[in-house]
Amino acid sequence: MQILGDRTRLLPAPPHVVFTSLTHPGLPGARPWLVLLDDEVPPVILSSDEPHRVQWSSLWPSRPNDLVDLELSPKDGGTLLRFILSTPDEEPDASKLGHMRRRLNHLLFADLRFSYGQ
Repeated sequence: MQILGDRTRLLPAPPHVVFTSLTHPGLPGARPWLVLLDDEVPPVILSSDEPHRVQWSSLWPSRPNDLVDLELSPKDGGTLLRFILSTPDEEPDASKLGHMRRRLNHLLFADLRFSYGQ
């Protein structure tokens, strides 16, 4: 398994709230944040350990074996959220890899953050 991307950022919500957002992004009453592009599909939750870890399937049908591991740690009343994008397959070309990293950054550290009012 090779790591394609790894990034950690602080979100303002506590881990149990972030965990719920990651495992139930379309929960009624929650602010929508998981807005996917035409080349993306909703992730399937492959495993989880509430409220510390979630593993998503790939968002990209063209890369079905890729995994997104999400690690949550409490910090200063919020959550340090780390994503690790990995694959057992060959690394995609630079353009595709850049797109995948940017999308995870945007979804998690912009859209999800904004759903908490920041």
